[in-house]
Amino acid sequence: MANRPIEPADRLSLVQEYYFSRKLKEVAQMNAEGKDIISLAIGSPDMPPSEQTINKLCEVAHQPNAHGYQPTQGTPELREAMAGFYKRWYDVDLDAKTEILPLIGSKEGILHVTLAFVNPGDEVLVPNPGYPTYTSLSKILGAKIVNYNLREDNGWQPDFDELEEIVNRKSSNCKLLWTNYPNMPTGGRAQRETYERLVQFAKEHSIVVVNDNPYSFILSEEHLSILQVPGAKDCCIEFNSMSKSHNMPGWRVGLCATNAQFIQWILKVQSNIESGTFRGIQLAAAEAYQNDEAWHREFNINTYQRRREWAEKIMDTLGCTYDKNQVGMFLWGKIPADIKNVEDLTERVLHEARVFITPGFIFGSNGERYIRISLCAKEEKIQQALERINKII
Repeated sequence: MANRPIEPADRLSLVQEYYFSRKLKEVAQMNAEGKDIISLAIGSPDMPPSEQTINKLCEVAHQPNAHGYQPTQGTPELREAMAGFYKRWYDVDLDAKTEILPLIGSKEGILHVTLAFVNPGDEVLVPNPGYPTYTSLSKILGAKIVNYNLREDNGWQPDFDELEEIVNRKSSNCKLLWTNYPNMPTGGRAQRETYERLVQFAKEHSIVVVNDNPYSFILSEEHLSILQVPGAKDCCIEFNSMSKSHNMPGWRVGLCATNAQFIQWILKVQSNIESGTFRGIQLAAAEAYQNDEAWHREFNINTYQRRREWAEKIMDTLGCTYDKNQVGMFLWGKIPADIKNVEDLTERVLHEARVFITPGFIFGSNGERYIRISLCAKEEKIQQALERINKII
């Protein structure tokens, strides 16, 4: 019998390697060649967690009985801290035992929620532009992607007339709607009215709305949650993450908050995929949730505001237009009309100025005329990037 070549699963043909995974290899090669690329592309906070967070991790790591398997649904200390965080900052009451599930980041949450609620062939509503993982993981799991448009002239909020048209089609079979406010990549602000309409939409059409909410502390004085809307827990799920708000991207700690039944369905999936996070990380994360208002103001507002001013100067130099009221750890801007393709600009900036910025097309077709600048670099680096870009423009 002839040997047959080994082939990958068909699902791999539905997705490509993540843009940043691919592009960072190119950047690494350029750095190896001595080109010293300044990266203003990735949203990975470059500042440390609070001192008490690190101290707690070290303390627990020295305990000889702290290194065993942990509960999949997280330690009681972490879930209590998460519930306290939501009460303190959002004024949302959550039962720490039944309405919170710790996650190894939002990507894991996207996987587990999709597996818990979506059958192959079901439709999933995904924003355009939006976080690419909403699309890629849904495709891998056999869901059908239905994009809904976010537009600058609508403040990057959903068009609810369009959503109604989508779900009222005869062939419509929508199970999930992904939303993300404060919005990434556009910086569109969270709005109470949008949350209220999303909850109403979810109830009327028996759709689960999942709000991805990791940016509500970055350059924002107002902390909004979809769970603040009465009845939201009945039909909505919210993700939150410590990556951005607590300078802990590599720690991989996030949360899922919703009603007890949804949590049990998601936990059924999660418990078959992974085991609980190291106890030291969980207890240190619980400590981080106690950071005071002064800590959040210095790191989440003051530091990013100073960096944002330099990023705005880069946008001005490139001739891009942008909304000064946007929030989050990126600056989103529209490229000049005389530039044919956004990659013409980003590739020139990369190879001539040696500055890596993100082309907006990776977030969907509605991002094709935009670029995104990350604020996750020291002020002097952003200033140096501006100087380099000035030389080529």
